[in-house]
Amino acid sequence: MTAEQSGSRSRGRSRSRSRSPSAVAQSFYTRWATLYDALARRAPGAGSVRTEAADALALDPGETAVEMGCGTGANLPYLAERVGPEGSVVGVDFSPGVLDVARERTREFPQVHLVRGDATRPPVADDLGASPDAVLATFVSGMFDDPAAVISSWADLVGPDGRLCLVDLAETTDSRWRPLNPAFRALVRVTAPPGSRTMRASPTKLLNRRLVAAHRALESRCRVTHETTHALGFARVRAGVVA
Repeated sequence: MTAEQSGSRSRGRSRSRSRSPSAVAQSFYTRWATLYDALARRAPGAGSVRTEAADALALDPGETAVEMGCGTGANLPYLAERVGPEGSVVGVDFSPGVLDVARERTREFPQVHLVRGDATRPPVADDLGASPDAVLATFVSGMFDDPAAVISSWADLVGPDGRLCLVDLAETTDSRWRPLNPAFRALVRVTAPPGSRTMRASPTKLLNRRLVAAHRALESRCRVTHETTHALGFARVRAGVVA
């Protein structure tokens, strides 16, 4: 390796280290958008979980639903079908690559609007002109440093009688399937954005703590109306109406 090549690699590593965690994550999810989309669509039981989550929000035609961290838009058609052409669905995500896939997926649903933004500070209230009726978040609660505060802010966004639904993946507590937890932990490590993989603490333990905090926040702000597990106990769906 020449000195010039070595210097170039060093500068590349330095630039990578200087990027913010958010920028690194956006780049990561943009790069792997197609793979994540395939997993979202083809994972066993994914369709039934998405149907159940949309049903748990009890959407009526003409209402407005927001999906925080919509990713490649796998949930958006389910929501659009329930609010109908007179309703509105807003998908929020910070990664331009996954939004490109979501935009292609929802071309036949003019009531779907995509917004690039941070789900912890969703840029939707001003755009809508009114509070949304419901918020859905699928597989994103574990990404937040302070998930309880984020879920509480969503409860404030929809207001009293608004609905929240969280869908998350965590280690199963079903004794029959606990032997599969090591494989789940490996999957969490492999699919985590760069930086989170090198944490001294287990990424799965961090994920579990965040999910517990998120679901407890939902329970503290809502009257829980729906609570189920799927996929051998790895997937959890919890929904409620804001008090």
